This record gives sequence, structure tokens and C-alpha cells, in this order.
Amino acid sequence: MARYTGPGCRLCRRAGVKLYLKGERCYTPKCALERRAYPPGEHSQTHLRRRISDYGLQLAEKQKLRRAYGVLERQFRRYFEEAERRPGITAENLLQLLERRLDNVVYRLGFAASRKQARQLVSQGHFVVNDRRVNIPSYLVRAGEAVSVRESSRALPPIVSALEKAGARRLASWLQIESDALRGRVLSLPTRSEIDTQVQEELVVEYYSR
Repeated sequence: MARYTGPGCRLCRRAGVKLYLKGERCYTPKCALERRAYPPGEHSQTHLRRRISDYGLQLAEKQKLRRAYGVLERQFRRYFEEAERRPGITAENLLQLLERRLDNVVYRLGFAASRKQARQLVSQGHFVVNDRRVNIPSYLVRAGEAVSVRESSRALPPIVSALEKAGARRLASWLQIESDALRGRVLSLPTRSEIDTQVQEELVVEYYSR
């Protein structure tokens, strides 16, 4: 399955919540969801009046979560299977796995304007984890590990621009950042109360448990 390359704002309007796919734009009145808070399409207003089946609700939440983190279907299913194997609540385990992705941690720390940009920067090798270069966006960062911008990448325009505008976002409580050193640290694994993603994760579990 190919990665989606169409308009990001269209996905937010379809989901009905901000997925923060467009970086700084999502925090301004220019956000498409602020201006047109209804699904895209000629007959979108008619569709709003239709009753959605339980399956439809489950599918919509799964797609919302998958698109928010920029994960393809096959990989997303693997995350679910891993979350199911781990002790605890499957839905919370799934969210924790997605939050621990290196591209997400880079985005949460403010080193990138969006998860999409973070994924690209990580793939290009601009970050190190515990002083070791990592270019795999899906790398799962562990508690206690430090994520830093490489010395040679600190003047990179996308990173400099993202740091200048990172003040619009609240730093997650499970992370710590040293702005001067361009280094962040994972203090602990995130709990559900520390994850601000707007999703009914239990519906995702129901979707895969059919």
C-alpha cells in the first residue's frame, strides 16, 4: 500500500479533528478545519446526517490514528499485534508504541514542524540516540534515552525554523529538552493521560478484534 501524498488538510477534515499534519499551519486560523469544519466532498453535508455503523466508527478511528502518526496499514497492524502481546491494556499499549517512535519523539521535542518532516529528517540521519546515529523513523525510544540533533545538522533550516516556532506546542510531560544543547530525553514511558492524540483507541481494538 502506497503512502498517502494528497492534501493533508483533507485527512483532518475527514477525521473531524486536527491530526497536525501541516506543522505550524495547524496552530493558526489558516487551518482548514478551522475554516471548513465538515468533511470534504460535494455531498459531505448529506453524509453527516447518515447513521454510521459500528464498523464504520471503528474503521474511522483506526484510520485517524494511523494517519496521525503516518504509519502504513501493514506496519500499524504489527503495532497492534505487539500491543496485544504486552501485559496491560492493549489500547494504551498501542498508543505508547506509536508515541515512542523516533520520528514522533523528534516532533514532540520541537525539532521538526510535523511528524512527516520528522520522519524525513530522521531518515536523512540528522539525529542521534545516546550518541549513536539512528536513521530509522520507527525506532522505539526507551525511557532514559537521549535524542540529539547531530552537530553537523544544527544549522539546518527546517530544524532551526521548527525550534523557533516550537513554543506554540506544549512539551509532553514525559519528555525533557535542553534547547541550548538541542538535546531531549525520554524521562519515562508515556501514559494515556500524557498523550493528547484525540482518538477513541478502544474502537481500534474492536476493529482488529472482529
